Amino acid sequence: MGELVFLPPASVADLQRRLDAAGRPCGAVDGVLGPRTLAALLDHVAGRKTGALGHDLARAMLIEFPRRRIDTPRRIAHFLAQAAHETTGFRDMVELGQEAYFRRYDGRADLGNSQPGDGARFKGRGIFQLTGRANYRRFGARLGLDLEARPEVAAEPPIAVALAGLYWVDRGLNAFADADDAEAVTRKINGGLNGLPDRLARLARAKAVLGLKEAA
Repeated sequence: MGELVFLPPASVADLQRRLDAAGRPCGAVDGVLGPRTLAALLDHVAGRKTGALGHDLARAMLIEFPRRRIDTPRRIAHFLAQAAHETTGFRDMVELGQEAYFRRYDGRADLGNSQPGDGARFKGRGIFQLTGRANYRRFGARLGLDLEARPEVAAEPPIAVALAGLYWVDRGLNAFADADDAEAVTRKINGGLNGLPDRLARLARAKAVLGLKEAA
């Protein structure tokens, strides 16, 4: 896997040094933003070792970020902060809940849930929790996948990252990240400001190692 060429090697080397100092070693200070460095950044934003899942997500992000122009330190920081919050520190890729909880979503026309059991079948999966039969069908078609037939695939790291990239672009979130408007990004992701303090804390951690200053 090659480096993310939109971040200058000197900036990546600085990131690697800051991650090493924060106890998230990258293996080498070589100016290459490869899977190991990006996985260390995920660990730092998550506040935990993300293990194999973190490395799989990092590899997928190296492909997806350039496609979706998540290609500056500020955009990366905002994306990772939101992603870490939504997945409980890159831990949960599937919405948690008992069968009775998901039955509330059966018959929801706005989600395209038309059959008994659709609430559980098309529960939230992936980084930003793709939910509902209609969304699985629509986003799957955009990726050339039949997620309606195989909804569990949405939680696999490469697909989860690709779905998150589409979601990010559809909502114009690069512009809000450029403006450093964390509340606007959160509203677009969440529909409100749920969990804002945690999102902001993760954003601050990401900014610190990426060499970004907090907005005045």
